[in-house]
Amino acid sequence: MSNRTEDPVLPNVPKTNISTLDALIPILALIVMLAYNVFVFGEDALEGSNQFILLLGGAVAAIIGFKNKISYTEMMDEVAENLKSVGEPILILLMVGALAGTWMMSGIIPTMIYYGMEILNPTIFLAACLIICCIISLATGSSWTTSATVGIALIGIAKALGVSSAMTAGAVLSGAYFGDKMSPLSDTTNLAPAMAGTDLFTHVRYMTITTVPTISITLLIFIIIGFNLNVTGVANSDQITNVIKDTFVISPWLFIVPILVIVMIVKKTPPFVALLAGTLFGAIAALIAQPAVLVEISGAQSLSFEAAYKGILNIMTVHTEIATGNPAMDDLFSAGGMAGMLPTVWLIICAMVFGGVMDAIGALSKISGALLKLFHTTFGLFASTVASCLALNVTASDQYLSLVVSGKMYAEAFKEKGLAPENLSRTLEDSGTVTSVLVPWNTCGAYHSSVLGVSTSQYFIYCFFNYLSPFMTLTVAAVGFKIRTLGAKK
Repeated sequence: MSNRTEDPVLPNVPKTNISTLDALIPILALIVMLAYNVFVFGEDALEGSNQFILLLGGAVAAIIGFKNKISYTEMMDEVAENLKSVGEPILILLMVGALAGTWMMSGIIPTMIYYGMEILNPTIFLAACLIICCIISLATGSSWTTSATVGIALIGIAKALGVSSAMTAGAVLSGAYFGDKMSPLSDTTNLAPAMAGTDLFTHVRYMTITTVPTISITLLIFIIIGFNLNVTGVANSDQITNVIKDTFVISPWLFIVPILVIVMIVKKTPPFVALLAGTLFGAIAALIAQPAVLVEISGAQSLSFEAAYKGILNIMTVHTEIATGNPAMDDLFSAGGMAGMLPTVWLIICAMVFGGVMDAIGALSKISGALLKLFHTTFGLFASTVASCLALNVTASDQYLSLVVSGKMYAEAFKEKGLAPENLSRTLEDSGTVTSVLVPWNTCGAYHSSVLGVSTSQYFIYCFFNYLSPFMTLTVAAVGFKIRTLGAKK
C-alpha cells in the first residue's frame, strides 16, 4: 500500500509524504555521479555513459520510493506516462536530423555559409564574425560545428589582422550560441520545450522576447569595440568560399526551400509536418542542384535512379560527409542524419526514466513545493530556475543535464503558478544552454576552448550574449513583460 497524501502546497495532486532529504538524495547522487563521469569521459560522456548515469539516478530514486512504500508498478506507470509525453519531440528530433542532412548535401546550408562569408569586412570584423556565426549556427543548429569550422577560420583571420583572439572567440561563441538556442535544428532547442511541456515553434517564437534584445546589444558592443580597434590587413575569405564553390553548386534559388519552411512555420503548420516537408524539399533540391554530391555519397559511378535513391536516403538517415581536400572544412560538410540525433533521443528517454521515478515517489513535487514556499513571487520562481541551471552547468558539467534536470524539477512549479510552459523552456535556454560554454570543466567550455585555442578565462568577458542572456530573462520577469499565463493565446 503506497504512502500517499494530498500535497498541501500543490492541491489536488496526490504525492508521497517523503521528506525533503529523501527528495534531494537522488538529485545529489545524480550530480555527484555525473560530475565524476564527465571528469572521466570528458566530452565523450554524451555518447552513452551520461545516459546510463541517469538510469542509475533513477535506481537511487526507486530505492527511496521502496523505502516510502511506493510500488515498482506505480513507478513504471509514471515512467510510461513520461515517455508518452515526449513521443512527438522524439519524432521531431529524428526529422531534424533528416532535414539537416538534406539541407547540407543539397547545398542549402553551404549557400547560406557562402553568402554569410561575403559580408566580411576588416573595419567591422568582430561584428561580422558575430553575424556570420549567427547565420551558420541558425542554419546548422550546432554551436560545436560552427566553432570547429568557420570559428577556426575566423580566429586565423583575426591573427592575420592583429585582432585579439579572445575578442574573436567571444564574437564566434556569441553567434554560435544564438543559433544553438534559436535554430529548430538544434538539439537543445528541441530538448528545452520537451522538458517544459510546450511545442518547438511556440518555444522559438517566445524566445525572441529575450533573445532579440540580447543579440542586438551584443552586436552593438562588438561594433563599438571594432571601430575602436586599430585593425590592419585584409580579411581574405577567398580560400573558404572557393572550397564551398568547388564542392557545391551555389545558387540563391536554394533559399526557396528554407523560405517555404518558414512560411509553413508562420502559418502554424504542425512542427513534424513542416520539418518533414522541409526534408522532402531538401531532397528534391539535392537531386536538382547537387547530382555529383549524391553520386559521391551513394558510391556509384554515375547518377541513376538507384544512386539517387541511395544517396538521398543516406543523407536523411546516417552520417554522410563530403571530402573537400581542405581538412578545416571537411567537418562542416558532414551531417549525422537521423542517426546523429540518437544520442539526444537516448538522453531524453533515460531522463524520462529518472524524471518518471522522481515523479512517482513525489520527489519533484516535494522540491517544487519547497521552492514555492521559498519564492512567493513569479520573479522568485524565474530566479530560482536560473540559479538551478547555472549550478547544474557548474556541478553536472553538461548543458543537456542542466536543461533536463531543471526542466523536470520546475515544470510543476510553473504550472501551479499558472505560467505557460514556454516561460520555463525559454528560461532553461537563457540560463542553461548559453552559459555552459563559460564553465571550463563543462563539456561545452572544454570543447570550445580546445577547438578555438583560446581558454575560457580569456574569452569569458567577450561572450556578451552568453552571460547577458540570464540577466535579460530575469529583467523580463522582473518587469512582467509578456509573461504568458496558462490558457493565454499563443
